[in-house]
Amino acid sequence: MLIKKPDHIKFSEITTQSDYLRRRDFLKKGLYAFAGLGLSGIAEALVKAPGKNPAIANLADAGFSVDEDLTPYDLVTSYNNYYEFGTGKSDPVENSKAFESRPWHVVVDGECEEPGEIDIEDILTGITQEERIYRLRCVEAWSMVVPWVGFPLSTLLKRFKPTAKAKYVSFETLHDAERMPGQKRAVLDWPYREGLRIDEAMHPLTILATGLDGELLPNQNGASLRLVVPWKYGFKSIKGIVRIRFSEEQPQATWNMNNPREYGFYSNVNPRVEHPRWSQKYHRVIGGGIFSSKVKTEMFNGYADEVASLYTGMDLRKNF
Repeated sequence: MLIKKPDHIKFSEITTQSDYLRRRDFLKKGLYAFAGLGLSGIAEALVKAPGKNPAIANLADAGFSVDEDLTPYDLVTSYNNYYEFGTGKSDPVENSKAFESRPWHVVVDGECEEPGEIDIEDILTGITQEERIYRLRCVEAWSMVVPWVGFPLSTLLKRFKPTAKAKYVSFETLHDAERMPGQKRAVLDWPYREGLRIDEAMHPLTILATGLDGELLPNQNGASLRLVVPWKYGFKSIKGIVRIRFSEEQPQATWNMNNPREYGFYSNVNPRVEHPRWSQKYHRVIGGGIFSSKVKTEMFNGYADEVASLYTGMDLRKNF
C-alpha cells in the first residue's frame, strides 16, 4: 500500500546516506540561487540553466512514499520506454539529447467552461511542486521506485472548470517527427494518446510530473510534462503532453487501439489478468541484480487501499 507521511521511515533511510546528502545539498543550493527572484526570474532561470537540469525552486515534500528502495537515478533515466525516440530501452536517452523541451505549452479544451492554454513555466511557478515516491510497474513485468516531482492532476483540471458532461480526460503527446525521430516510423499511430475516467483523473494519487529526483524532468522521462498514475501499467503514464481534453465519450488510447486484445483501456495492474504472452503474477525489479528473485505483483500495484473503491462492482477481467 501507499505510505502517507510516514513517521517511522526517513527519506535518508530509503536511499543511501551519501546520495541523500548530495541531493539535498544540490537542492538547497538551487533554492539559494533562486532566492530573491520574482516568478518571471525563476522561470527564466529554469529555462536558461545550462548542463544538468536545474533544481525545482518551489519543491515541497508531500509525504508520499513506499517501503521499497529507490531505483538508482542512472537506471531511471537510461532504461525507458518512449517510442517517440526509439523502441529500444536505451534509445530514449541517446536520441533525446538534442530535444528542446522549452518553450512548452499545453492546450486544455473539450467539455469545460474555460478552455485555454497554459505554459510550463506558469505551471512551475504558479503551482507548488511536490515530491512523491511511487512504484512504477511496466506491463512488460518489470518495476522501479521513482521519486517524481509534480502536482495533483486535479489541481490543473479544476482551473478549466470541467462541465457535468466531462466523463473522461484524454491526453496527447507532441507530434513532431523532426524533434522526435521515432515518429518517423509507423510503429504506432501517432500522436500517442491516452485517457482516464474523470474520477481516476481527479484521484489524489494521479499527478502530472514536471521533475524527477528534485530536478526538472529529463527528456527521456517525458519532459516537459508527463502523467503518472501509479496503480496502472506504465504505458498509461503518457509523456510529452501537449493537449488535455475533457470528453463525454471514452477517448482513444494508443496501445488499446493498436492491440485491444492485449491492452485494455483501464490497464490496472492486476496479477490475476495475464498478458496473452506472459504472466503478470510476478515482476523483476530494475537494479536488483541478475541473481535477484522476481517479486510478487500486488493488486493495483500495491495501491488497492487507495483506489479499489473506484472500481466497485466492475468486472476487472472484462474491463482490463
